[in-house]
Amino acid sequence: MLVWLPHHQQLLSSLSDSLYLRCRRNCNTRTTKLLYYLVPDTSLDRKPSLVVFSSSVLPSPHQTPQVSEFEFKSESHDDNSQQILRKHNARTTALLLRHLSQQQPEESTTTEEEEEEEEALRIPEPWKQEEEEEEMTEEEKVKLLEMSLVKRRSPQFAGSIYLQSHVSPEGRNSPPPLHRLFQGGPADIDDDKMLMRALEIRRKVTAEIFKEAMRAGKFRITFSTNLVSRLPDFIDHIMIEAASLKRLHEFSHSTFNIRAKTVIESSNVIPLIRWLKHNSLTYPQIGKLICMSCENPELIRQKIGWLKTIHVKGEFLGLMLVKAGGGILQRSIQELDEIVSYLESNGVRREWIGFVVSRCPPLLGYTIEEVRLRVNFYLDMGMNEKDFGTMVFDCPKALGFFTLEEMRSKVQYLKEFGFSNEDVGRLLAFKPHLMACSIEERWKPLVKYLHYLGVRKDGMRRILILKPIVFCVDLETTIAPKVQFLQDIGIREEAIGDMLVKFPPLLTYNLYKKIRPVVIFLITKAGIAKRDIGKVIALGPELLGCSIVNKLEINVKYFLSLGIPLRLLGEMIADFPMLLRYNLDVLRPKYRYLRRTMVRPLQDLIDFPRFFSYSLDDRIIPRHKVLVENQINFKLRYMLASSDEEFSQRVEAAVERHQKFESSVSNHPLTDFHAADGSPE
Repeated sequence: MLVWLPHHQQLLSSLSDSLYLRCRRNCNTRTTKLLYYLVPDTSLDRKPSLVVFSSSVLPSPHQTPQVSEFEFKSESHDDNSQQILRKHNARTTALLLRHLSQQQPEESTTTEEEEEEEEALRIPEPWKQEEEEEEMTEEEKVKLLEMSLVKRRSPQFAGSIYLQSHVSPEGRNSPPPLHRLFQGGPADIDDDKMLMRALEIRRKVTAEIFKEAMRAGKFRITFSTNLVSRLPDFIDHIMIEAASLKRLHEFSHSTFNIRAKTVIESSNVIPLIRWLKHNSLTYPQIGKLICMSCENPELIRQKIGWLKTIHVKGEFLGLMLVKAGGGILQRSIQELDEIVSYLESNGVRREWIGFVVSRCPPLLGYTIEEVRLRVNFYLDMGMNEKDFGTMVFDCPKALGFFTLEEMRSKVQYLKEFGFSNEDVGRLLAFKPHLMACSIEERWKPLVKYLHYLGVRKDGMRRILILKPIVFCVDLETTIAPKVQFLQDIGIREEAIGDMLVKFPPLLTYNLYKKIRPVVIFLITKAGIAKRDIGKVIALGPELLGCSIVNKLEINVKYFLSLGIPLRLLGEMIADFPMLLRYNLDVLRPKYRYLRRTMVRPLQDLIDFPRFFSYSLDDRIIPRHKVLVENQINFKLRYMLASSDEEFSQRVEAAVERHQKFESSVSNHPLTDFHAADGSPE
């Protein structure tokens, strides 16, 4: 706003009432309204004065009026008042004043009175100091510290007002002094606090330098950011090495940025990162590997190249090195080849080595003496090379994951069930996953639970022999819900223990995908009454392992096709649950012989469904011939459900009674005889 005033006194009187304006703040920038006054002089040999007021330093209307920051002479003047609306910030104002001051003749002279008037129009210095000494927030303090150590200033447009763009009285853009971070001045500066902050900022600067090097290596910004966040140790290593380079003569006068870039280039880490990324390693794996080999990252390339020679697949390269720890990076190739050769000589095939070490990375971290002790631990239990090789292939953790003390304690615990040292060796060769189970967390709770169900030590030994994986499953989530389900369908606790000993695989079946569907099928499709389902499962727990579609449903349809009603079929299954487990190739010949050769009615089969459990060639046909030769006839139960000696005695007794009846020597009628014995028909 340009205003022509006739006298200086009018300017000073109008400041407190009409020339106070508020500063507008917008985000991080501050827009300041400036007031320009062209003040003419009464003398004829003087030119009018232009007075510039900044609203950010003007007092309120109720305070003592103050004058503007700057004053200079203008070459143009006019008799009439003019108003020009302008908005400038501090830096633009400084540039404008400098530009206008260059146009003013330097040879203009002023009197002492005029200098006093100009001095009175200037804004007192305490106003600037008060503005600078405003309290700074913690965020602004941290920003100021970062500005003192960052590698370069962030770009700014002309005149922007930020914490980093403090305008000095000379109009230059510079950070505020560091002593403003502390309330009491330099005396209150904590050296440790300042050092820690400076160290953290230097770490951020080093990370930015590393990101810039990765971007120069054609890496994406997201990948670079994610990877650098996983490299805290390597960033510290770069920072330390860059600081140590300053001791050298050629780097004594170089900046930290140059020294950090030199360290990154000499480590050759950027091409290594690209090579690891090409080998399917994720950025967490790359970050951990580089932190493990800060001093010599090229060790990673050597070890990965060697792992490929023993058939380790790409997806396991990084994971294997990460889990193996830093020890494998420090091992020589000759030591690793010696371990592989020793395993190969004891039954582990060359093509299996990659699979074994990728599933058990700590194995390559042991010395050759430790590997020999572990191999001999299993060979001393009677394992041959073939059994040992297959055991290591099935469960690599059994060889290299646990300590020797843990392995010995597990073998000793298994011997308490009555196994010898050789029996334990055969058991571990068959199911080496037992070595991966904890005694306290897995075995002891299971043994107590089985003992509660009535399973004795012999039964547990049988479970270990038939299905050792039972000792590897979780008790609370796998075994206990199945036992509860068996109790819900009517099986007593003591019978459940016998079931588990009889059919241990029952505990490995899925409750909702295997056991329950079979029980529902037996009730709804096989005609078994709900009161009998517990009996059926207790007598034939093997039914729970049969497929509904491929076994149970096919057998049910076959028996129904023979003319057996569904209700009677359910009673037959309740009497003999194994009826549904036979193949049709076994059932058809026996039924055909029963109906066509033996000429027996279907009711005999309904009364004695165990007929299908006997061998056709070894028992049914021979005994039927004996009955035909002696012209006698037995029910199927007495014909088949007896030993050969009992069957011969029955036949002799029946023949003798038949002869007495024919010779009329018998004292009892035939009907009475039938009522007394009931065995012959």
